[in-house]
Amino acid sequence: MGLDSLTATLALIGIVILISSLLSGAVERTGLPQVAIFLLVGAALGPSGLGLVDLTLHSPSLQVIATLGLVLVLFSDAIGMDIGELRLQHRLALYILGPGTLLPAGLIALAAWYLLDLSLPAAAILGAALASTDPVLLRTLVRHPSLPPQSRLALRLESGMNDVILLPIVVLSMLALGGGTSGEGTHLGRHIVGLFLLGPALGVGAGYVAIMLLDRVRKKVGVRRDYESLYALGVAFTAYAAAEAVGGSGFLAAFAAGLTVAALDVELCDCFLDYGEASAEMFLLLTFVAFGGSLIWTGIEIAGVGTLLFAAVAMVVRTLVLLPVLSLAGVRGKDRWIIALFGPRGLSSLLLVLLPVFAGVTGGEQLFAITCLVVLLSVVIHGAGIALYLRHGRETSAARPEGVRAREPRAALPPAIDSGEPEGYDDLPVDEKITLEEVRSLTAAGAPLVLADVRTERSYRDDGLEAAGAIRLPPDDAVRLARETGLSHHGTVVLYCA
Repeated sequence: MGLDSLTATLALIGIVILISSLLSGAVERTGLPQVAIFLLVGAALGPSGLGLVDLTLHSPSLQVIATLGLVLVLFSDAIGMDIGELRLQHRLALYILGPGTLLPAGLIALAAWYLLDLSLPAAAILGAALASTDPVLLRTLVRHPSLPPQSRLALRLESGMNDVILLPIVVLSMLALGGGTSGEGTHLGRHIVGLFLLGPALGVGAGYVAIMLLDRVRKKVGVRRDYESLYALGVAFTAYAAAEAVGGSGFLAAFAAGLTVAALDVELCDCFLDYGEASAEMFLLLTFVAFGGSLIWTGIEIAGVGTLLFAAVAMVVRTLVLLPVLSLAGVRGKDRWIIALFGPRGLSSLLLVLLPVFAGVTGGEQLFAITCLVVLLSVVIHGAGIALYLRHGRETSAARPEGVRAREPRAALPPAIDSGEPEGYDDLPVDEKITLEEVRSLTAAGAPLVLADVRTERSYRDDGLEAAGAIRLPPDDAVRLARETGLSHHGTVVLYCA
């Protein structure tokens, strides 16, 4: 890589980090589609702008970016799964990941076959890619406290796990088309074994060994939480490489590794969600910038009567399928409509449809362009819908933020003191950590004291014990909620995070 190329790459990474950091609060509060912002950033940096981003479908860099992006999407989806919650809501998960995922994929494939005159395997690839619900576009929505719990769970399940249902459809359709691989029967069985057995098995094995090694090191010398998040990313990349090296599916291996971590090591999951998820999200936003340079705009170039009609079908078919499916799953009222309406297509669809392009499948570039058209429409329509919903949710919950509601009535907090301090307050110990005895001493001295429960959502939900008088401040939105609650600036805030 030459100096100019290296400088451009570093400039691109720096721009993504700066913009995403500066806009994080605005995106969180307003619900603005962050993806749309970075697609426009990509356009500004592309050939029509500053010329820093100029990737084609045959650029080696694009294959690296897309591969890493899909690995991170699948691993992040899996490690973010709450296994206990999944067991409790297995009926809902079965309906969403079964008919709720496969029926839209099949109907979109039929529409592609009929309206676009594609072969059945090519239509199946397009159907699977466009049935994928994008977790990046949904991230702001599922994190917002105004979203009902059942809607949040269903959208997390769908966006977190439907990719692993759809990926085999893409791969098997590629084998049927014979692009870049042999379609002979003697090789087909080997590919199926690699896809469904080798990949998941090596992912589980890599995840299990990594957890055992980490557990031993934790007990002997300890491991910093921020480095545990990097360790989790290392597990994902190692699982992918191990599976690919022996002919398995590296993508399914990454997902299986993440699911293993989620099932066996809650602490490592929380570390990743606290620290590593931001790093993964930055890379995914960088991927959107890469697509926004010029690639995604090819969707506009192929817009016509047939493709626009197909795009309309692809946009509405999920809603039409999920409304009756969710009724069968026992979801009623507002939750059913929220889940059915908010199903954006985004990065996952683009990454899935790029697999046949990289494999040399005939017509792969056409499939990519059609997917780009649907994704652009989804970013505009679903992105605007999510922003409007979040705005309405903030207005209706302004009197009492959902994020600070307690599950049970709590004891009144000590009154805040805005000036002056009780006698003996200066003599009390001050440290980063505080014991129960020190808390009792502060209370006995009459010091203004606020006990804040800042445990992660998973730890908070799974633990039946709560500190008396504690105010709930979820760690991903603690600063904003603390301001809205009006916490005193002159008291002692004790954070409970165990």
